[in-house]
Amino acid sequence: MLLILQLFSYSIIQLFNYSFIQHYICLMNRRNFIRLSAVGSVLSTFPVLEASASLNNTKYQAGLKSCELPADVVIAGGGLGGCAAALGALRNGLTVVLTEETDWIGGQITAQGVPPDEHPWIETHGSTKLYRDFRTAIRQYYIRNYPLTDDARNRQYLNPGDGDVSRLCHEPRVALAVLYEMLNPYISSGKLTLLMEYKVTGADMDGNKVRALKVAHVRSKDEKVLTAPYFIDATELGDLLPLTGTEFRTGAESQNETKELHASEEADPENQQAFTVCFALDYDKEGNHVIDKPAEYDFWRDYVPALTPPWPGRLLSFKYNIPTTLEEKTYGFHPEGVPTGDVLNLWNYRRIINRNNFNRGTYVGDITIINWPQNDYLLGNLDTSEKEFDRQVARAKQLSLSLLYWLQTEAPRPDGGQGWQGLRLRGDILGTDDGMAKYPYIREARRIKALFTVLEEHVGKENRMKVSGKDHAAEFFDSVGVGYYNIDLHPSTRGHNYIDISSLPFQIPLGALIPQHTENLLPACKNIGTTHVTNGCYREHPTEWNIGEAVGMLVSFALQKKASPHAIRENAELLADFQQMIREQGIETQWNNL
Repeated sequence: MLLILQLFSYSIIQLFNYSFIQHYICLMNRRNFIRLSAVGSVLSTFPVLEASASLNNTKYQAGLKSCELPADVVIAGGGLGGCAAALGALRNGLTVVLTEETDWIGGQITAQGVPPDEHPWIETHGSTKLYRDFRTAIRQYYIRNYPLTDDARNRQYLNPGDGDVSRLCHEPRVALAVLYEMLNPYISSGKLTLLMEYKVTGADMDGNKVRALKVAHVRSKDEKVLTAPYFIDATELGDLLPLTGTEFRTGAESQNETKELHASEEADPENQQAFTVCFALDYDKEGNHVIDKPAEYDFWRDYVPALTPPWPGRLLSFKYNIPTTLEEKTYGFHPEGVPTGDVLNLWNYRRIINRNNFNRGTYVGDITIINWPQNDYLLGNLDTSEKEFDRQVARAKQLSLSLLYWLQTEAPRPDGGQGWQGLRLRGDILGTDDGMAKYPYIREARRIKALFTVLEEHVGKENRMKVSGKDHAAEFFDSVGVGYYNIDLHPSTRGHNYIDISSLPFQIPLGALIPQHTENLLPACKNIGTTHVTNGCYREHPTEWNIGEAVGMLVSFALQKKASPHAIRENAELLADFQQMIREQGIETQWNNL
């Protein structure tokens, strides 16, 4: 019995020593990040495999807070750009740690609740092959799992919601499922470590190089240190830029600085596009689903945006300015999806389920996403402190709830009545208890000061013609992708009304993806080298995906060639090899067949 006790004690001591050593190594490796915590008990130091870490990525395999997770590349932000960057890196043999501060990957197409904004050629070209594969997989998901009508099932380009905004309006959860289908093989094989509900809180720098990031779980506050040769900022607001000392811009540049036709007269970093808290509704004609009156309803019911040129009255109204001309017009609205004369029925605009595409009785009514001018929030920006971020988002939620309450109780009906009591808030569609999207829809973020900045004269139709006399966008020698969307700037927090002007099918220059000084940090969202103006056409779904996928592949190429992104762009042979690599993997670098 004594011998057994001695052996057990020896084993406990050995385990304690092992765990203590691992803990010490983690502390020494990142001593600027981690505070030494007391060991609560011998059992608490037993080495266990961290649940969120892959086998290949867990250097110390110890279940300790703040331990290091190494990879070939760390990607902060699990939106479309982050997921595409991960896939681009993973298919080229890299190990990846991907963090996401919400509990849904997918960003604007899932957690923000925004069906894809796309160009008219998206079905055949003008995006990466992987993005089109993603879209095809969404359609196949509906075909496999939903009771579609024969007509809908046999439609070549199925659009589940038949929304006006896109050729593929669909539920956020379907996009979420498809993204996991694409990522799961890499999670299973240990190549991808996915850290959900983790937010970057700090960076360890060595001059112009990032050595590590510290992340913390948004609820448990568990901390980890992530190390890699390269880091990608795919956060919605460019969170890594200030943390790493990477130079960046926010808001509007001046016309004197950029020479852009539609730039502001004066630079103003606070002049940023409105953000929106989206929500989903269906319509139960026989039901009464009126919500409690929102706390700020009286404020928002009477709120008139202070814009130049002026907005045509109260925000909670069907009156609006046509974005391209700023003429006053009135939207139609009817939640049964019927025509509303010669004006757009807002219900159909971002409709994600058209009940007529599914067998009779599947749905009580259509389902639509409310991302309208009426819930664009203009009273503050989000590139601020966490406390102020939360305050602004809370007010934006009050605006969205007030819009819903107005639609249910006061909105004018075609029959002369007021309100539709059957409008039902569908938080389940967005995975939330309060009915609102998990994260606000962000149109504008911090933008890196890049080796090259895309200006309106490169992609804006009018400005391009003025400076070059050409009717096509600038051709970039370092193109790593293509995109197209109008230069679409929503009203801003400094009182500027819509700027919605024609652009030209454009390229994505590598120089806009490389910071001027930070050596191993790359952007993969709305934080690339654009201006306040040109961000308006580079921020949509397929372009963000292309940016991310190209950046993920750039890291792979840089590690393979032992060359920095700066060197790859500057060396004609390396650049040509990289462009050939991405073209072979389905990234278009120029427009064809227009």
